[in-house]
Amino acid sequence: MSDQTSTVTAADYPLSSRRPELLRTPSGKTLDEITLEAVLDKRVTAEDLRITPDTLELQAQIAEQTERPQMAANLRRAGELTRVPDERLLEIYAALRPGASTKPQLLSIAQELEGQYDAPVNAALVREAADVYERRDCLAADD
Repeated sequence: MSDQTSTVTAADYPLSSRRPELLRTPSGKTLDEITLEAVLDKRVTAEDLRITPDTLELQAQIAEQTERPQMAANLRRAGELTRVPDERLLEIYAALRPGASTKPQLLSIAQELEGQYDAPVNAALVREAADVYERRDCLAADD
């Protein structure tokens, strides 16, 4: 986690009621600061309602402790993707459809995820998809 060193246990779930002091918005607001009045006064924006990588990491720790390793891995991948702009994320999602991209295009996306967005786990997933699509003949034809 970026600036948190906290670890949580399954007993801390749900975090919003049992460990709210650990939760922050991307701009650093606490849950107590997210009120209707603050929204109406424009002190809370849409950006404040996005989840943070730190919160997803805390959720992943709980998933691991409750013997849900796949969920923990998914939450950590989601944490990496919070750094990718929404529009780009949708483009990547579309590119991952079978037959939508060539292998070089997918490998370029993986490099972008790793280099530009510090998302190595997601980059590895895209590389794996490129290899699987190649074996299963699901890549777009090279021009």
